Amino acid sequence: MGQKNQQVKKLIKLGWVLGAIVVLVAILSFVFIQTLKPDYEGEKEFTQLGDTVEVYYDGYGIPHIYGQSEEDAFRALGYVHAQDRLWQMDLLRRIARGGLSEAFGKDLILTDKFMLSLGIDDASTQSVSQLDGDSQSARISQAYLDGVNKFIAEGPTPIEYYLTGLEKETFQIKDIYNSIGYMAFSFAMAHKTDPLLSEIKSKLGPAYLKDLQIDSDTSTVRIKNYPEVDQDSTKNTLSAFTATALKGLPLPQFVGSNSWVIGAEKTKSGKVILANDPHIGFAQPSVWYEAHVTAPGYEMYGYHLAGIPFPVLGHNREIAYGITMLENDDIDFYYEQTNPADSTQYKSGEDWASYEILTRSIKVKDTTDVVFSYKKTKNGPVLNGIANQVRGERPISMSWIYTQLDNKNLDAFYDVSHATDLDSFKAALRNIHAPGLNLMYGDAEGNVAWWGTAKLYEMPEGAHTKFVLNGSTGDERPIRYKDFSENPHAVNPGSNYVYSANNQPDAMGSKLYPGYYLPENRAKRIVELLEQKDDWDKDAVSKMITDHTSTVNVDIVKELGKLVDVKQLSDEEIVLVDAMSTWEGDYPLESVAATLYHKWIFYLLKNTFEDELGEELFTQFLSTHFHKRLIAPMVSTPDSVWWDNMNTTEVEENQRDIVNGALLQAIDSLRGLFGNDPTKWTWGRIHSVEHGHPIGQVASMRQFFNVGPFPATGTREVINNMAFTYGDGELFNVKHGPSTRRVIDFSDIENSISILPTGQSGNPFSDHYDDQAEMYVNGEFRKMMMNKEEIISTAESKLIFKPGPE
Repeated sequence: MGQKNQQVKKLIKLGWVLGAIVVLVAILSFVFIQTLKPDYEGEKEFTQLGDTVEVYYDGYGIPHIYGQSEEDAFRALGYVHAQDRLWQMDLLRRIARGGLSEAFGKDLILTDKFMLSLGIDDASTQSVSQLDGDSQSARISQAYLDGVNKFIAEGPTPIEYYLTGLEKETFQIKDIYNSIGYMAFSFAMAHKTDPLLSEIKSKLGPAYLKDLQIDSDTSTVRIKNYPEVDQDSTKNTLSAFTATALKGLPLPQFVGSNSWVIGAEKTKSGKVILANDPHIGFAQPSVWYEAHVTAPGYEMYGYHLAGIPFPVLGHNREIAYGITMLENDDIDFYYEQTNPADSTQYKSGEDWASYEILTRSIKVKDTTDVVFSYKKTKNGPVLNGIANQVRGERPISMSWIYTQLDNKNLDAFYDVSHATDLDSFKAALRNIHAPGLNLMYGDAEGNVAWWGTAKLYEMPEGAHTKFVLNGSTGDERPIRYKDFSENPHAVNPGSNYVYSANNQPDAMGSKLYPGYYLPENRAKRIVELLEQKDDWDKDAVSKMITDHTSTVNVDIVKELGKLVDVKQLSDEEIVLVDAMSTWEGDYPLESVAATLYHKWIFYLLKNTFEDELGEELFTQFLSTHFHKRLIAPMVSTPDSVWWDNMNTTEVEENQRDIVNGALLQAIDSLRGLFGNDPTKWTWGRIHSVEHGHPIGQVASMRQFFNVGPFPATGTREVINNMAFTYGDGELFNVKHGPSTRRVIDFSDIENSISILPTGQSGNPFSDHYDDQAEMYVNGEFRKMMMNKEEIISTAESKLIFKPGPE
């Protein structure tokens, strides 16, 4: 009995010891987590400050920064930006310099090789060497980096660094240029389109290009200019290479956007209203960091990209501006000709020039560095040899205007954010050579305007830039760069509004400018709604920016309905098709018609194009803009060569066969997903959004780092552009959409509204990591505060930076 008691006592004692260890681990974990949280209150000494800076955080974690000088205010901005987004900043700067493999391992080597070969990092080095260090843009940029580097030196290390084993590194101005360079490349579509079209032409012949909507379309809704201007075979699988290389990027790419600015004559208040929602790949943290910065002579409520000091979107009491993607063609591919007698040379006009050989080294996590070399011509880097996907002896080079011309983007973004009126804003835009942007503008004086902003160029007659060009003769290179005055634009048009939805701008002169424009769907809807009324207010605009109706999709269903063979359908299936005839083209969560429509369209595309293209090229085809442009025209083109299935030699299929087969496959697919009851095939079950963190791609980390999933209204190519990729699994998982929704009302500027997709902070331990996520999917907004008294009286916390000893 005594022995048993002793054993019981030992077990109890052991239990207490284990319990104490568990409690101690929990306490230590809690303390550790607390040290990783952003510090939103208290006082900090900052040696480089000239005076005290006060930072008030509102209820959503947005900093309102008040400094006695602009440089001090931007030092504080750098610090607070870094404490919420340092990991995001680090990843963004790493892309251009080929630094992703160091963080994520060998799977990113191809991506690093591709990004290094683009030459962004080299161009950034050159830009920094030419930078005037005493210019205001350079001084403010350095002040911002002072703040970032102070946080790196003294702030807590974000958890991602512990998980990846990376060390924090200080930031330099070159990192800003590299981040801008990646942003510029992510806007481009040529690398997804030109090589693919060249392969289609080589593989199938010119007849198969006819219905692909690759040229400028004069019949669709176009963005009007004002004042108006008189209209006058390869074995290389380069498209596979670029698709594979970019697939590995752990940060989102820029895709499209909406914006419209309504003039005083069309608003209830008689004041301008600006709306903007740039469409970018969804990720966690969100792309934009909001900050309200005030100093003597400067105030801006801005949206900042990671590691970039000047806001790309912004407003104050005088002006408001936003962006959409211009979608202009600024990348060209060239076939080069190697000298058969000397492989170190290539043909350049009548002469032979020597290939430049560049050698680069990539650090790779948990293994040795990878060293590789590539060739470069005057057109740009030769992509053969960088990856196995680019095969064949004929070299292909890539010419990108971003790396070909002097880079003045830093000055441009500084000047844009410091503009005070229409003239100073317009003057700033001349310095943006790439990426191609539509800059949307409105002001307190009643002006509305947009400018297509890029260094546009003129090509020789007959040079079709949607295909790989001849680089050896020099006859297919740009013949001149256009002056900024020749760019598409509109200033105070008679319509009393301007808009952009990435659609084709009107011609400036005799020709439409080539590009990778999106279909007219969103543009058509925006114009339709804006034309309906002249009493717009903030509430009406906020409703419009979440609109999810496509009249184009309704027209497509009508055309498809004419081809349906009801004899192939059961009574239940006939009811489904009949119900679609009354569908209004909208996408609420409970819609069944929306679900069936997109399944039908996917199988229509698959059965039309995959037999000719093959699986790999068809997947790449689905990543292009032109596949979106061709859907509506194709359903009205019964004689297209694409309808026949090349795999069935004994039968020649027609449009009706493909349409009916796709409908039956769509119905079978939905039965397999959700059962036989069509009332269960609702849009909210198949269409959802999850904001993925790079580390959240690891299954065990997903729940902690990722935000969502949430059922989502909206769809591809509606105003609420919650877009997905066809063929990316059975469900329609949203990949990109509005990266913010902003409504700036100059009749009540202090109560303008916006929303972020997840939250302000990228720190998973912050209360503001995901506090806007449900509001976002519900189409709700919050106020962008600008009234100082209100900001101070309602502040969640206050952080003070004071000058410290040397």
